[in-house]
Amino acid sequence: MARNTNLNLIRSTTVVKSLSDKDILTNIKNGNFKVTSYKKNSVIHFDGETCSKLEIILSGKVVVDRIDESGDLFTISEFYQDDILGGNLLFSKNPYYPMTVSSQLPTDILEIDREALFELLYNNPIFLRTYLELISDHAFILGDKIKHYINKTIRESIMNYLRYESKSQNSNHIKLNITKKALAEKIGVQRTSLSRELAKMREDRLILFDTDSITLLK
Repeated sequence: MARNTNLNLIRSTTVVKSLSDKDILTNIKNGNFKVTSYKKNSVIHFDGETCSKLEIILSGKVVVDRIDESGDLFTISEFYQDDILGGNLLFSKNPYYPMTVSSQLPTDILEIDREALFELLYNNPIFLRTYLELISDHAFILGDKIKHYINKTIRESIMNYLRYESKSQNSNHIKLNITKKALAEKIGVQRTSLSRELAKMREDRLILFDTDSITLLK
């Protein structure tokens, strides 16, 4: 990305836009603000890695994943432009990423040094309020997502999705607006596990399905 494009994106982010241009440019110049680019499917942080900076997504898509004991991929959450990473960990007594963070698309991230962030929070009440609002919203969304999936079987997760879509489409014949691979990622399982469970559900006469749709029978 061109430097002026970076600067415009940095200025437009929810966290940074409350700062003056002088503060932004000073922090870029002294290295407290740094933009790092990641290729598609790159690991940004490993499980257990220390969180030492606030990160703001300028472009792209980031996912937080874990792999369960069966080897199934469980996507905890997805993050896009203007979302933050590490805000709820940075000042913790245990500032370690509990899961793997990776880029699902080519991604540019603004990194803000921990001590520089503390200085900005201390000196800028509006910046502090915005930061607290964002990390609070992030914690709520993450907790809600985990609550939605934890301790649920694959079948329960599929049925939850189908019931929601059935109500949304006002029909038991549900048109799939995403691929089965995307559906598997959405409910946190491997594509093969989803296909296997769909086949079992068809055998149990709960559903019928083809490439583009699933019909609820009960």
